[in-house]
Amino acid sequence: MIKRNLLVIGLATVLGGCGFQLRGTQVDAMSIKEMDFSARDVYGPFTREMRSLLEHSGVRIVGGAPYKLVLGRQEENRRNASYNGSARASEVELSSTINYQIIGRNQRVLIDDHMDVQKIYLQDSSNLAGSDEEARQTRQEMRRDLEQRLMLRLAQLKPEQLDELQAKADARAEAEAAAAAEAQRVQDNTPQQSPLELPPAQ
Repeated sequence: MIKRNLLVIGLATVLGGCGFQLRGTQVDAMSIKEMDFSARDVYGPFTREMRSLLEHSGVRIVGGAPYKLVLGRQEENRRNASYNGSARASEVELSSTINYQIIGRNQRVLIDDHMDVQKIYLQDSSNLAGSDEEARQTRQEMRRDLEQRLMLRLAQLKPEQLDELQAKADARAEAEAAAAAEAQRVQDNTPQQSPLELPPAQ
């Protein structure tokens, strides 16, 4: 518990220097001032908190904005990391992942990435209520960590970077469309062989 608390305090100190606050996870200024937003888990806590963090960081959530943040479903895995000698308590490792995309104009995917975090808590079979509370707090901390990391990633994005990614995505799509059209043209101009006719049976 002490180690985990020290880790959280250390993370708060580092992120504080980047304009973050552990409570509220607020960014002083975002270069992107307008963004569309959607998520698979529409009513989940991660979605609600990310929307709130974006708005409090000066980002207007507007349908039809040039760029759209799309959150995937938050996925969690759990495994036993170790046991103590009495086998009454064990270290449990939780890992949580959130996939996200930045979608540009014409539904072009500009960024397709993920954030993940791992934490360990102690599960004591002789104190199930305490272990459940420990697990709940650990999951809450992990969700905040994911929010902090994603907000930091978004804060690093500049409009000119997204414009460059949009131009590359448009060029790639145009090249693929041209290649497909050329392949179709070649196929249309290629004489079709007549089916092989077998001689009549004697």
